[in-house]
Amino acid sequence: RDALPTDMEIRMALQQLVGTEFASDASDVPSAFTMHGVEADDEIDEASDRRFDCYLALLKPLESVVPDRELHPEGDLLYHSLQVFELAKEAQPWDEEFLTAALLHDVGRGIDPRDAHQAGIAAIHSIVSERTLWFVQNLPLQHRASEGTIGMRARRRLEQHEDGELLRLLAACDSEGRVPGRRTGSLEDAIQWLRQVTDEW
Repeated sequence: RDALPTDMEIRMALQQLVGTEFASDASDVPSAFTMHGVEADDEIDEASDRRFDCYLALLKPLESVVPDRELHPEGDLLYHSLQVFELAKEAQPWDEEFLTAALLHDVGRGIDPRDAHQAGIAAIHSIVSERTLWFVQNLPLQHRASEGTIGMRARRRLEQHEDGELLRLLAACDSEGRVPGRRTGSLEDAIQWLRQVTDEW
């Protein structure tokens, strides 16, 4: 029994495997954009499908993660993530990278509760854009900025960033997405919306 890995170690290994497989399969996608015809489109669509499959794999475990009721009276973290996504969608329905950050911002808490932020960054860094990753990386810092617990230099860096205003919006969505009983779509609905935005934009 002592030689067996813990549930957390198994989950982290699976997340790393999913991320590695996606990165390997998606490595040829940029060159596909220079090609023409159905074959190139098929390669891009397949990489996109794998990306959304990774999102689902990371998000589904959040349904069983129930944080402190004082901070999250709404219930489990999947429900919270869907609330944040819906609020973000109302504000920026066309911004796939922003919406992806809203949906994935808490996935690390389903991997390693002791260091959820870094676990989340490690899990998504190979399956999201640099802009989406920046939103997720800096969300805790923005919350601290709102609370007045960071220095002026760090605050200024966030404010002067080209997406600083949207980061503040994401933090507001995160704080407001904690209402018991609020209506949201399903996880599949959220993924379908991201697919639609990807196709249209």
